[in-house]
Amino acid sequence: MTAETVFTNARIVTRDDVFTGSVAVADGRIRDMGPGPSALSSAIDLEGELLIPGLIDIHTDNLERHLEPRPGVRWPAMAALLIHDRQVASAGITTVFDALCVGHFEGTSTGRQDALILGLEAMERLQADGLLRAEHFIHLRCEMSAEDVVEAFRHLVQDPCVRLVSVMDHTPGQRQWSDLDKWRQYYSRRNFSEQELLDIIAHRRDVQERCAAESRRAVITLSRERGLPLASHDDTTPEHVIEAVKEGITISEFPTTEEAARTARTLGIQTVMGSPNVVNGGSHSGNASVRDLADKGLLNGLASDYVPVSMIHAAFILHEESGLALPDAVATVTANPARMVGLDDRGEIAPGQRADLVWVKVYETMPVVRGVWRAGERVI
Repeated sequence: MTAETVFTNARIVTRDDVFTGSVAVADGRIRDMGPGPSALSSAIDLEGELLIPGLIDIHTDNLERHLEPRPGVRWPAMAALLIHDRQVASAGITTVFDALCVGHFEGTSTGRQDALILGLEAMERLQADGLLRAEHFIHLRCEMSAEDVVEAFRHLVQDPCVRLVSVMDHTPGQRQWSDLDKWRQYYSRRNFSEQELLDIIAHRRDVQERCAAESRRAVITLSRERGLPLASHDDTTPEHVIEAVKEGITISEFPTTEEAARTARTLGIQTVMGSPNVVNGGSHSGNASVRDLADKGLLNGLASDYVPVSMIHAAFILHEESGLALPDAVATVTANPARMVGLDDRGEIAPGQRADLVWVKVYETMPVVRGVWRAGERVI
């Protein structure tokens, strides 16, 4: 049995309350907690600052960006994963689902699939050897408008690191890219000519018409056979959400409109949104404002999307600026995403839960991570 660690003089954020007291940890789990200071001289004094659960990020593209920092530039997988791991841990994230794209389509790097395989191999080795500070899983983002998506997915779905699957369709003219001008603006940064953009639009629409419906059915069937939770990406219309419900999907990931988010709530699907949207005050691509959705009770969880540190920042913005109670704001980045993906052993400060804990100082309204513990071991 490992020695007991006690945190004291902390403002402890539970699922339902905030109180000043102490938390005792043993064998990687929370053993006990209660109000008042600890008498132990060895107790860790948190100086009256916050103690919250470790954050759970179910969608981040951060690893993919490190594996391929520029189009066509492939970085050594272990080095990429190690620096990504340090970034997420320092942001208070103790469980992370690294979102890697399955399926290649015209206009994107052909190195994505190679990056995915290399990332998986590095993750399994480094995690087995205890060199990662956060616990890592894989979220496979399956592109329905790619001709090779089912074949590629079939080779990956049985990997034990894979714990979440999302179905997405980035065909120009629908879902995230309903506004073609926004799509053109995004891809114009890649120096395509006007004719090349028109050719890409025509090609992707053709592939989507021929392949997307069948590919979606195949990916969902394979995922359900393995018991993996499923997310529908960029729902834009109520019909998108209704389709997802019929398919057994339980997460609406980044719904782009209030109508889609409201339908998800009505039908019992959990919504998860990007935390950069909260920090920036809106969507960079003209989609729904997460703050507005939160104000209307249509937000369940947040994911970092492409900026790991945005998760904790967004939760505190929802508390400080949108008036969400602190336990509820913290739950958007801890308990709620944990339950979405079937993790019932973490995400809350409560006896029996895994001792994933984050010491937070609020400095001029900005949350600053001062310490991180995973399963009772300090990692930051």
